[in-house]
Amino acid sequence: MINKLDLKIGHKDGRTYLKDTYFTRPFRLANVGENRPDPALYLMIMSSSPGILDNDNYDIEITTEKNARLQLQTQSYQRLFKMKDGASQKMIIKLHEKSEISYIQHPIVPHEQSIFKAHNSVYMDSETIFTYGEIVTCGRKLSGEVFLFKQFQNLTEIYYNNKMIIKDNILIEPALMNIDSIGQLEGYTHQATLLHVNTRNGDINSQAEHIHDLLSLEEGIIYGVSQPAPNSIIVRILGSGGEQLFDSFREIEKYLWRLNTPDLQTVEKDLITVQKKVSSLN
Repeated sequence: MINKLDLKIGHKDGRTYLKDTYFTRPFRLANVGENRPDPALYLMIMSSSPGILDNDNYDIEITTEKNARLQLQTQSYQRLFKMKDGASQKMIIKLHEKSEISYIQHPIVPHEQSIFKAHNSVYMDSETIFTYGEIVTCGRKLSGEVFLFKQFQNLTEIYYNNKMIIKDNILIEPALMNIDSIGQLEGYTHQATLLHVNTRNGDINSQAEHIHDLLSLEEGIIYGVSQPAPNSIIVRILGSGGEQLFDSFREIEKYLWRLNTPDLQTVEKDLITVQKKVSSLN
């Protein structure tokens, strides 16, 4: 079954709005913006399906106009059900000049025998910002389904002015790999990846340091914060709980999102608070 979602995000008179939308079942869309003076747009992608089924093909396209700011949210955990042939997702995101998209997803739960392949292509113009977070769990842990899925793959390619700057490929095939070995999940059950690209030439170094400080407050995880390009940050986390990783990503998202709002005093206060907590632990 082909499932289509097409969003066109406009900007007019200083505000971002949903210019055009088209979607088929099981997709639904909700405006979840709470702060009316906030000119950004906050949308939640919802679904009438309990999860992704065998032979499902998700086709998503999101385009932003110049100066638009969009924060996408998901409704709940995404379940990948038992499959014979597999399911797929293709997502294309186009950010026009001076626009921004932030999209942190709830954790993905691959059930036994599930097969899923995703391909994300992101095209960024000058002075754009893109933040994307994904969390993959071991499966239905409390039901004893720990790494019993067949395959999970998510390939993300990010282009800046039509030149590829990041290619990130997450591929997990439990039956073909030692999932607990060094360089894999090393005894953890959840893997999280956050990609952040800022082509406005912001102070990426200080942002990476602040993200490191935020994660240093978490217990029971291991993480790394790297800068593969001058304008980008990649965060990797291994942990054992989906909610903890999701909450961590939402905190990072809140920090990065506020950096590009007029009220920078809030960001500065948060930065001081985190620095004090980190100092107290040393």
